[in-house]
Amino acid sequence: MSLLDRIERAGNALPDPSTLFVVGALLVMVLSHAAVIADWEVTKTVTRDGAQVEETVRATSLLTADGLYWAVKSMVVNFKDFPPLAIVLVGMLGIGLADKTGLIGAFLKAALLAVPPKALTPTVFFLGVVSSLALDAGYVVLPPIAAALYAAVGRSPLAGLAAVFAGVAAGFSANLMVTSLDAILAGFSQAGAQILDPSYEVAPTANLYFMIVSTFLLTGVGWGVTALWVEPRLATKSAEDGGPVEAAPEADQRLTETESRGLRMGGLAVLAVLIVYVAATWIPGAPFHGDDGRFPRWVAAIIPLIFLGFLVPGLVYGFSTGRLKNDRDIAQVMGETMAGMGPYIVLAFFAAQFVAYFSHSGLGQMLAITGGQFLASADLPTPVLVLAFVGVVMTGNLFIGSMSAKYAFFAPVFVPMFMTVGISPELTQAAYRVGDSVTNVITPLNPYMVILLVFLRQWVPKGGIGTLMALMVPYAVAFGVAWSVLLVVWIQLGIPLGEGGPLTYTP
Repeated sequence: MSLLDRIERAGNALPDPSTLFVVGALLVMVLSHAAVIADWEVTKTVTRDGAQVEETVRATSLLTADGLYWAVKSMVVNFKDFPPLAIVLVGMLGIGLADKTGLIGAFLKAALLAVPPKALTPTVFFLGVVSSLALDAGYVVLPPIAAALYAAVGRSPLAGLAAVFAGVAAGFSANLMVTSLDAILAGFSQAGAQILDPSYEVAPTANLYFMIVSTFLLTGVGWGVTALWVEPRLATKSAEDGGPVEAAPEADQRLTETESRGLRMGGLAVLAVLIVYVAATWIPGAPFHGDDGRFPRWVAAIIPLIFLGFLVPGLVYGFSTGRLKNDRDIAQVMGETMAGMGPYIVLAFFAAQFVAYFSHSGLGQMLAITGGQFLASADLPTPVLVLAFVGVVMTGNLFIGSMSAKYAFFAPVFVPMFMTVGISPELTQAAYRVGDSVTNVITPLNPYMVILLVFLRQWVPKGGIGTLMALMVPYAVAFGVAWSVLLVVWIQLGIPLGEGGPLTYTP
């Protein structure tokens, strides 16, 4: 049995992520009681009345009568106060409407059709990376278009599939603007940070600068891998095995008149929204001018701004194309979006209990202090610790595909642990995003592998998972190396990761 077969078999044997959180919560309850019985305690240094003093931290059992009462009583509050829940749902109301009406898909199609053949590869990568704005839409919309466009100019359609899949999957976390991914991760980072520092807040914009630079870096790296490795290798093959095909027109990929009209109107709506946002941010006395505590006002309100920024153009596009006709259609489309978020809501409920139990039991803080003391005694440089975490996440991504499920497990442990040695939650989050993205293209547990195989077999009927893996391994390796190097250079230069995104944490 090959390594990939073993990975696939092991990953498929894992329970659903929701079940993993239930098991995790039960394990926390048992371990909290064991810690009390063992009289385990740790000490931490705190500042009180201007002086540093030692404070003892002990575990709280969740298997006593009081502990069980708290666990049951707090279920609703844990779910209600779970940081990623509301911000993701609010953001997705606007993004989902723009996606369901067809605005995002039509934009991606138009962008690909507008570029000359020589610029096709970098454009495919760029659009693949930024397609995470609409979460998973890029997986479905872009691959068939990219393959057809490569075939239309006499190039291998598999090169188009590989390039766009690498951009969408291996560059999943990068983007030019704040997306719902930022909101999800910031919520988990904040929950992890508050185990040590209850007042700590993580802004959705915390990694924005790093992700903007990452978008262009990955586009360049992907372009180079395609031009220097993937296409030369495919050029030696026949058309039946994935090599170049005879140039053919791509008329069936053209925008319809309805889509073109909707894009024109939607584009005007986007421009109008941006003008309003800029004015409201830059004009003194305007609603979003100035600061609101730790963050600028526009950062504090970023999720509602994302909601409105997608809602307005989505509505304009929908009514222009006839997809929407009245308020009932709007409510129906938003309802479809929320129905699609059902699995996330279920996951969030159980993840909320796990995180709350971990925090209330004291195990999160005690493990963070113990782990932090070990890291401090090891005296490893920050880049080494961060790269080690990237490696852990890359490995974990081969077995658990869900970005939010993995981070819900990692954040309560690694975020506070790294905080004790001066690494900010925002930097831990950025490292997680690197590791979580680059191996998406080589794990059989990526659910969109099946979709890519369907598209691949349209051009190479005998192709299989091995064909896809052979195409994608060079991208995973190149992206992993280049993105990790960028992260280390960023740390060494001391540049903030984003608005409200420091590199270091000071207790």
